[in-house]
Amino acid sequence: MVALPTTTWVTALLIFLTVALGTISIALLIEWVQERGRQREALRQLRAFTNDDQEEGGILRQRDGGLPHWFQPIAARVPAFQDLDLMMEQAGMKGHLPTFLMSTIGLTVALGLATLALTRLWPAAIVAAFLGAVLPYMVVRWRRNKRLYAFEEQLPEAIDLLGRAIRAGHPLSAGLKMVADETTEPISSEFRRTHEENRFGLPFEDALLAMADRVSIVDVRILTTAILIQREVGGNLAEVLDNLANVIRVRFTIRRQLRVYTAQGRFSGYVLAVLPIAVGAAIYNLNPSYMKLLFTDPVGKLMLLTAVVFQIIGFLWIRKIIDIEI
Repeated sequence: MVALPTTTWVTALLIFLTVALGTISIALLIEWVQERGRQREALRQLRAFTNDDQEEGGILRQRDGGLPHWFQPIAARVPAFQDLDLMMEQAGMKGHLPTFLMSTIGLTVALGLATLALTRLWPAAIVAAFLGAVLPYMVVRWRRNKRLYAFEEQLPEAIDLLGRAIRAGHPLSAGLKMVADETTEPISSEFRRTHEENRFGLPFEDALLAMADRVSIVDVRILTTAILIQREVGGNLAEVLDNLANVIRVRFTIRRQLRVYTAQGRFSGYVLAVLPIAVGAAIYNLNPSYMKLLFTDPVGKLMLLTAVVFQIIGFLWIRKIIDIEI
């Protein structure tokens, strides 16, 4: 790769930019058309809500980030699309699934063609295309996990605030509004949405269950179950909320202790991932002709590609081993 002429690099870069920018343009056009359709649908539902047309359903029966009508039959045949759409909502992303799929396809094609123009090797192009297909999904999953972790970390304070509101004599719906106003993201947006859905006519039980579906955390499901049981059979809800907040704090303490215990394993994974790259760069600086065979000889390119694939597999394997759920 080092000895490739400049024209090859320019060709690969132009191929990548052409495919990537073209895909982004198409995705933005699709997003604009969908936004116009959502505006017309929202206006129709608002008019139906104003006229009290019960056959049309409430304005909050469908999720804001729901799939477009033309895409729903496709998603019904492929349940993974619905799971991916829910993951995007849990990640707090404003885009929609068709736009995400179009961007993923564009990145896959762009990386595959650019790698093929650089290396002239189909295996390398296939690996690059696979990385282009997996990378957007990994980004969405990382954002989802980060947002859910922040939600779980802020949940004890939100539960304490809800318990204090109940002790002060406020109804549960007013307590949800206080949590939405007094906390930060992502707690505030989820509790505000639950409160607004209930305020605009959605039954309180359905609004709580919808929040439990959006936020796939065990503690949120326990909170929802405790509130619903208390509404059915009665009891001291404030005390139940206090106990739940204490349990969540204890779980976080144990989780931090586990991170300390598994620090050596994580550090070993980082070292094993960086060490081959550092050693290769050092050898190249000492003896460039010795390392150029990896980039010029077809067998060397194949060996380099295989090493990269096994490095990624080993790094993910180590992370899976030290990932302990509490």
